[in-house]
Amino acid sequence: MSRYTGPNYKKARRVGFSITETGKELARRPYGPGQHGNARKGKLSDYGTQLKEKQKVRFMYGLNEKQFRKTFNEAGKMSGIHGENFLKLLESRLDNIAYRMGFSTTRRGARQLVNHGHLTVNGKKVDIPSYRCKPGDVIAIKESSKEHKSMKEALEKTTKRVEYITFDENKLSGTYVRYPERNELNMDINESLIVEFYNK
Repeated sequence: MSRYTGPNYKKARRVGFSITETGKELARRPYGPGQHGNARKGKLSDYGTQLKEKQKVRFMYGLNEKQFRKTFNEAGKMSGIHGENFLKLLESRLDNIAYRMGFSTTRRGARQLVNHGHLTVNGKKVDIPSYRCKPGDVIAIKESSKEHKSMKEALEKTTKRVEYITFDENKLSGTYVRYPERNELNMDINESLIVEFYNK
């Protein structure tokens, strides 16, 4: 299946969750999209609840099902709690790190920046959004892209960053210091439901 390129607000309203983590999608119309979006709906089954949780996270990080499942399987081979490891791997994607550093105001925009070769990891150009960063990796804007208009605008709007990332405003580069702790990630996600969904 090809990547979804439609409106994010519609997806967010479908699952009742802000996939941009800003809450803007649900501020005006906190119900499903379409003609019957505001109609009363019955209680979801266990399967429906688990599926909805999986879709929330998949939409949030912008992955297709194949990529999402592959990352989930890789998390299962790591020591520790499966669900938490899964979220840590998703957070370690280059497109997500670029978004967290403020190079773009959305993950979709950050993915495009990576695709177009505007970023480097440890001094080398990387144009693969799914590239998995490791603690200690330095992510920077390529020298020839430092005047990129959309990146400059996004950085000007960024006022706060997560604690597991440091950023140097002068060098326009940041370091992925460590893997995030669970309490630093979105608390509206119940990753155990995703584990249950895939382990049926």
